[in-house]
Amino acid sequence: MSLHENATLVLKKYEDQPELRQQYLDHLAAHDDGMWKACEAGHLTASALVVDPSRGKVLLTLHKKLNMWLQMGGHCEPGDATMEAAALREATEESGIEGLTLLGGGPVRLDRHPIPAPCNWHLDIQYVALAPAGAPEAISDESLDLRWFAYDEVANVADESVVRLTERARARL
Repeated sequence: MSLHENATLVLKKYEDQPELRQQYLDHLAAHDDGMWKACEAGHLTASALVVDPSRGKVLLTLHKKLNMWLQMGGHCEPGDATMEAAALREATEESGIEGLTLLGGGPVRLDRHPIPAPCNWHLDIQYVALAPAGAPEAISDESLDLRWFAYDEVANVADESVVRLTERARARL
């Protein structure tokens, strides 16, 4: 099964955000290359909010290019077999935490946001990654900083999409 096919299946099973979900499915139906950065109409991305439920905290990265506190995530790669694998790979690479596991039940949220041309749109499929207790994090080359925030601190540092992702993560936990 291709990553394109897997993304379609993941989205068909996702029951929230029906209008946005349909936009993603329409995008994939119209673009065979809709998974990849080269697709100028936009492309799917995979991200994961890294959470330590025992401490009531989330790990955010200060993105180097955007200078914003965000969840871990990014572009799908040819070696990614599934959207879940892409999200877990991105979370592991950007957090430096070994042994992350995705919270069951599939994605917790979708977020479509504009990006600079030529790509125009990111259609992000968002998951929650659980950090092992006491696991050390390490800043990646894509980050200016990496920091744990209490759930109620996220609204003070991050944009509305990260706040909504945190709310969905807490509800799912």
